[in-house]
Amino acid sequence: MIRSRKNKPRAKNGAADTLITQHTEINGDIEFNGVLHLDARITGNVSAKDTSESLLSVHQNGVIEGDVKVPHILIMGNVTGDVYASEHIELKATARINGNVYYNLIEMEMGAEVNGQLVHQETKPTLALNHNPDKSDQNKAASKEASKKSS
Repeated sequence: MIRSRKNKPRAKNGAADTLITQHTEINGDIEFNGVLHLDARITGNVSAKDTSESLLSVHQNGVIEGDVKVPHILIMGNVTGDVYASEHIELKATARINGNVYYNLIEMEMGAEVNGQLVHQETKPTLALNHNPDKSDQNKAASKEASKKSS
């Protein structure tokens, strides 16, 4: 995997860290790092260890029966289960998903099917150190009350 100029992960000309080819069936969960190209059937959950740069590519013959939790996802095949793409998901025209899709950014070609809900979830910005917004709001409210009493 290499980084593009904009610091986004991408595979080298179709290269993958892991390739699971057609006519293969796996029963059980898969956890991976890097780039996984799937052209097989998996009965189990698929997730990425790496929380920001991993990519799952499900090709036209690829089938997943289970939940998918990967930051970057490209689907051309079938998924039966919920799909969680914390960064980006791309659904090609041949994609078929029976489950909910939780995404930050989504691209969807005409013909792709999602039989479930599309749920947008923004990436949460990190808070400054020692900043608790609830406490600062409480402090503001307390100072307003104190100024009302002194008036």
